[in-house]
Amino acid sequence: MTSYVLAIDQGTTSTRAMLFRADTSVAAFAQREFPQHFPADGEVEHEPEDLWATTLATCRDALRAAGAAAKDVAAIGIANQRETTLLWHRASGRPVHRAIVWQDRRTADLCARLKAGGHEPMVAAKTGLTLDPYFSGTKLAWLLHSAPNIADLARRGELAFGTVDTYLLWRLTGGKVHATDATNASRTLLFDIHEGRWDDELLAMLGIPKAVLPQVLDSSAAFGSTAPELFGAAIPICGVAGDQQAALIGQACFAPGMLKATYGTGCFALLNTGRTPVASKNRLLATIAYQLGGTRVYALEGSIFVAGAAVQWLRDGLRIVPSAEETGALAAAADATQEVVLVPAFVGLGAPYWRADVRGALFGLTRATGPRELAQAALESVCFQTADLLAAMQADWREAGSALKILRVDGGMAASDWTMQRLADVLERTIDRPQIRETTALGAAYLAGLHAGFFPAPDRFVDRWRLERRFTPRMDAGTRERKLAAWAAAVRRLL
Repeated sequence: MTSYVLAIDQGTTSTRAMLFRADTSVAAFAQREFPQHFPADGEVEHEPEDLWATTLATCRDALRAAGAAAKDVAAIGIANQRETTLLWHRASGRPVHRAIVWQDRRTADLCARLKAGGHEPMVAAKTGLTLDPYFSGTKLAWLLHSAPNIADLARRGELAFGTVDTYLLWRLTGGKVHATDATNASRTLLFDIHEGRWDDELLAMLGIPKAVLPQVLDSSAAFGSTAPELFGAAIPICGVAGDQQAALIGQACFAPGMLKATYGTGCFALLNTGRTPVASKNRLLATIAYQLGGTRVYALEGSIFVAGAAVQWLRDGLRIVPSAEETGALAAAADATQEVVLVPAFVGLGAPYWRADVRGALFGLTRATGPRELAQAALESVCFQTADLLAAMQADWREAGSALKILRVDGGMAASDWTMQRLADVLERTIDRPQIRETTALGAAYLAGLHAGFFPAPDRFVDRWRLERRFTPRMDAGTRERKLAAWAAAVRRLL
């Protein structure tokens, strides 16, 4: 009998590995950070070898911490930073370039040209996405022209494209599997989310040959097995999902109308809309939430590029806080008479604005402004951006009115009681924080365990979700309205 499922949570700034028992309790946890590379303004890259090395090391660390061997693991599940784009040589596995991270804005001009050419309505209708540098398709188009002969090699089928899940699958299986799942495919600008296939018209628009694309499978499926030498024996890989969809699953949001927000480097709010995608009129995204047994379930998604990254900026850029954990206490001590607003558009603004060209700004500074007020502004900026997303969701989906009364939260920033209380106050909604905060890893584990027979069907898995703390609104209406008005004015000035 196997005892565990191993989840790989490959994120933007670190890689985590977790061993889950059948009752979803955590048997072991390992994490390793890796460097970020910023070659120029708006450009963000990762070394592919760092992604692989930290994945392998954390998996081994977790197994060692639990005293477990490969034979004790029923399956591996992978959750990954989405849209981050890699291209490598099939024969050698050597990347043609560093990975281009989802935050990267180098293809803004290409997106602008495509919009000017009238392509965006077709792109939105097929993919549910908008033409923005955020997504993988334009990044891949850039990579195909990043060096001489790359495009020719791609047309001859000598190169392989993938988001991080695909790259890790390739490395874990010793180059035997070139595949992805429907959730990651739906974030590429190349995939028709209605038909569930790569689309020729989208590929032609970006000049991408089909020969570089991975096979698309269900989110819970047989993705091959690890090379035996990696962990002492082969382990089946049975689950793959983009990190935000994995968090939706880990939060047990299987019913239409359930909503979660994950607060990591960015913030991503997903609303389960069932088996029918919702075409947003408010610049949100329609995306595949998960695909099980060939059946696709969709979500409305709002993407905020900077959430926890604003706290990292306070710590590493301004150096006004020694640790991220201290920002809540600083914010709580801020001068209530100051109205300092941070619009953290360090790499542009995401939903519902989608402006790659703008950059961040601070408003309302006075001589009395100090670290406390800046900490409050950084944390509140995440709450205000979430409010923008939920307002757009409510306008887009007529059934969302009652559904949006409760928001399930996870991610690193969800650990901050001050931030979650301020979120409840700003949204005027109940915020539920689960006992298991690592919901992305749990979602990946669930997908793998579902295929392996380790975890039950979704209608039974929902019973395993447990509330840790509920935050209810307590801010007076006047203060809430004043703060939201100040935020709206700051965004208008920036735009």
